[in-house]
Amino acid sequence: MNARWSARGLALAGAVALAVPLSAAPASALAPTTAPAAATPAGPLTNLDHLDFLLGDPTPPADVAGHTTYRLAEEPMLLAPWTYADARDGGTFERVGGGTLDPATGDWGQGAYNADDTTRAAVVYLRHWQQTGDADSRHKAYELLRTVAYHQTLDGPDAGNVVLWMQPDGELNPSAEPVELPDPSDSGPSYWLARTVWALGEGYAAFAADDPDFAAFLKERLALSRGAIERDVLSKYGQYVESDGMRVPAWLIVDGADASAEAVLGLTAAVRAGDESSTTAARQLAEGVAAMASGSSREWPYGAVLPWAQSPAMWHAWGSQMPAALAVAADVLDDPALADPAIADATGFTTTLLTAGGPDNGWFPSPTDRVQIAYGADSRVQSLVALADTTGSSAFADLAGIQAAWFFGGNHAGARMYDPATGVTFDGLQPDGTVNRNSGAESTMHGLLTALALDAHPGIAARATALTSVAERVGLEFVQAEDATATDGTVSAPESWTGESSWSGDALTLQPGQSASWDLGPSDSRRWVEPVVFSRSGETSISRWRGNGVLKVTGPAQGISPTPGALLPHALTAAVPERRTELNVTALRGDLVLDGLIVRPWVSRLVLEGGDSRSELIQSSAPSPQRTIVSGGGTVRVYDARGTLRRTTAFDGEISVILPAGGFAVAER
Repeated sequence: MNARWSARGLALAGAVALAVPLSAAPASALAPTTAPAAATPAGPLTNLDHLDFLLGDPTPPADVAGHTTYRLAEEPMLLAPWTYADARDGGTFERVGGGTLDPATGDWGQGAYNADDTTRAAVVYLRHWQQTGDADSRHKAYELLRTVAYHQTLDGPDAGNVVLWMQPDGELNPSAEPVELPDPSDSGPSYWLARTVWALGEGYAAFAADDPDFAAFLKERLALSRGAIERDVLSKYGQYVESDGMRVPAWLIVDGADASAEAVLGLTAAVRAGDESSTTAARQLAEGVAAMASGSSREWPYGAVLPWAQSPAMWHAWGSQMPAALAVAADVLDDPALADPAIADATGFTTTLLTAGGPDNGWFPSPTDRVQIAYGADSRVQSLVALADTTGSSAFADLAGIQAAWFFGGNHAGARMYDPATGVTFDGLQPDGTVNRNSGAESTMHGLLTALALDAHPGIAARATALTSVAERVGLEFVQAEDATATDGTVSAPESWTGESSWSGDALTLQPGQSASWDLGPSDSRRWVEPVVFSRSGETSISRWRGNGVLKVTGPAQGISPTPGALLPHALTAAVPERRTELNVTALRGDLVLDGLIVRPWVSRLVLEGGDSRSELIQSSAPSPQRTIVSGGGTVRVYDARGTLRRTTAFDGEISVILPAGGFAVAER
């Protein structure tokens, strides 16, 4: 299951909480894991052993109303991955379900298996079969797709929707404990509906020539779930609504560009294989995803495609395949404009994310949830690889190698998160560098999806596996409002989660005439500063930032956002000079309620190393070309804000390069 224990997940319709969230993992499962320097593996990176271990074989009743699958009478046994695998002594794992186990019945409060994980397991085996021709992966993909289809509801007002949970014996559990929304789980659009479309679309494409009868069944079931999306979601196509002042599309699955993107991956796979009936839905959902692009090279969220229409203050890494879906849709639907938001996301936001610390779970809008999981890291890799394939630009292959290094030690802990020798992907990396050594289905599958992408792109794989530690990182930072060096304002402790965003800590309120000062620390670069301000609809605050002008903030109309009031960054008009470390503000009118300050250098950088290998990413958020020094020797490639290669230079020692406004460079050795 995905990380729905995070802030958005606990509030969002369709959310499901993890039984054991990373933050509550047993102490025995949390330990530092240092990645040794390693050469590129001689063989494939993809190892299915651990995913094979997770697979169970439920046998559901044959007479469940509204649920059946391909050849169920002839083949009553299904296949599905257990949801979690808890670490045990000796490097072993125990398969467990979600929720509380009832020892009398053997049932779990949620279930042993779930449609979310079964769909993604099917995608893993499908892609492995297609890349390698492996007969066992073909068989397991076939069996998993049969299980995916069994989860679908066949008739009634909710036809095409999906029951999420299944017990060890194959019994479906439409209403899990604790309660999830929608409840029952097939009573409305959901993430598991979107992922069902993803698996069925890729399944149809894979089996179209190999097994026409099974492919015809998959196409029929794809049409069933696509019909649910057309009925409950795309019936609003072309309609826009307001969310905290942002104009957002009304036709996204669970208001999510993230969920919709995964459906687009399945629909476009089907279209590529000849299913023209999926074309309209693919295009309409892709247009909705593209409409969630926001920000600029200097202002939050720095060109990112936001995941949730109900909050312009939220970005999360898990499920962030929006750029991947747009890149693929641009190619399949022959609409290059769909790739534009994906390119901006990669060159503006992903470079910011990498230099700030990597694929954090959530910026809400400050970097609040700094746990990192495989689902988030893989989503970034898939998006960059898809852009590299669609555009042909080496920019995105370069970034993909740097991002994928997260799995092999190129993270803030130097921890190896995926082991090609066992196929184990650990469940998460804590901000303090400890590793959650459990290895459930979701982490395993997303580690394998990255491994499959790397096996298909050997050049990216060579770079990713060579980079096993972070040598330097200078990027976006966050200064807590309550850490003011001097203030006569009031510090308070608001409830962390607002319903659409999250306070990073305490709040600092300045009434008219009150002031505050912060020490930003030294910097070799000018810096943008974006105060994160809470404002209620219609209320205005005006403040003077010494040397940075006047900031006027008026609370936007609530619209579809869950709660009144918005916690959003607001860019100051001028950058802070290199030599200046103090920032001062005085409230002039209305209360200024601050969460903190997002501080972003004009020039950010990330250096990864491993053995004799070195990669340096240098990113510019400046409004004009910037000269900077690159060290280490090798080859440096300079790209503009669209990922277009401007120049390639070989050098020894160090070299001076000029970064285009909003562009970046990658130096490799």
